[in-house]
Amino acid sequence: MTGRGGGSRTPGGRAAAERFGRRAEAVCRLALRLGGYRVVSVRERTPLGEIDIVARRGGILAIVEVKARRDAGAVTLALSERQRQRLARAAAAFLARHPELAALSVRFDVMLVSPWRWPCHLADAWRP
Repeated sequence: MTGRGGGSRTPGGRAAAERFGRRAEAVCRLALRLGGYRVVSVRERTPLGEIDIVARRGGILAIVEVKARRDAGAVTLALSERQRQRLARAAAAFLARHPELAALSVRFDVMLVSPWRWPCHLADAWRP
């Protein structure tokens, strides 16, 4: 799931964090489209986890995790090993449901978002 920004403990903090995360995903989808990708799926839910964005460009299928933080420095530390494993399992479940995409090369990307900055797209950020 998308990083939740500030993590405020006030009653309205969770809703604000959710809006922040959704806006970050929308900006990432725009950045991907401008970069020549076709967005295949958004917020894809599988029994093993959620994939923020699935995008395709040529023979590449990018499984994209969006990490949004209010602090630009914190965003780079936002993806743990456990989250990477969850994404790899979710990607396998997604591909099982979409065999027409199985011939594509699967790549795991991360898009880092902080306020007032264009998303930083780390293509092929890790390999399971």
